Amino acid sequence: MVGALVSEYSLKRNSRHADKFDVRIIHTADHPFLKAKHGQSFLRDGVQRAWNSEDLQSFTPLRFMPPELMGYEGRAVVIDPDIFAVGDVWELLTRDMGGKAILCRYRSGVKRLLRFYASSVMLLDCPKLTHWRVEAQFNELFESKRDYMQWISLKLEPPGSIGLFEPEWNDFDKLTPDTKLLHNTRRMTQPWKTGLPVDFTLAERNRIFPPLGWAIRAKRKLVGNGNLFRKYLRHPDRNQEAFFFGLLRECLEKGIVSENMLREEMRQNHVRHDAFEVLDRIPQLAA
Repeated sequence: MVGALVSEYSLKRNSRHADKFDVRIIHTADHPFLKAKHGQSFLRDGVQRAWNSEDLQSFTPLRFMPPELMGYEGRAVVIDPDIFAVGDVWELLTRDMGGKAILCRYRSGVKRLLRFYASSVMLLDCPKLTHWRVEAQFNELFESKRDYMQWISLKLEPPGSIGLFEPEWNDFDKLTPDTKLLHNTRRMTQPWKTGLPVDFTLAERNRIFPPLGWAIRAKRKLVGNGNLFRKYLRHPDRNQEAFFFGLLRECLEKGIVSENMLREEMRQNHVRHDAFEVLDRIPQLAA
């Protein structure tokens, strides 16, 4: 939640048109169908695994909620809660979509070569997405009628309905003068998690080196869902760490995040335990 609040703040802070759009956080608690399937088996990348409603990324089906929530009217930019505005999101929200229903970018690595789209940032033309019915389609995962990876990578969308925007609108752990939306997508190095116990489930398929996926599946069957890595690592780019904590400090100063809330999130291992020390040492962000 701290990440989501900082993300929300960054979108308004860094836009010259902040009065022209609303920002809404989609809460998993408001969509109990996600928790109702806890522990049940679903299909992900051709592999059956148990749905964990407490997993770090159990919110991802809600990427598809905005058209439904908006009555299939207007436009929306949907982003994950680990994405922070460096540029002006109004430029994305108002751009020419060329008749496409969705604008996004490709995923990185081998998934880019396979033309898997990144649904972590999408510009949506809601009237063109009336086929998005999230609860029903989520339930199809557990009936083996829908594969999570195909769904989340937009492989199930109609041909020709997806266009591409510049990678800077979903910059994967890269902060440059051209970055518009910074995505701290590498879970092991998210700047607010450094040193905390890992709380996500590893993928069980590796397209570059398949035996690694086999080993992870075998380990899960033998000893459960524990991870190979025990602690989150420090982000290799100190500028990205400073950017997040600079935004967080402004959120504290403006009362968007309270000190009590931050300490409670630290207690629950959602935020690194040295957060206040980091806040003390990082410089103020440029206006």
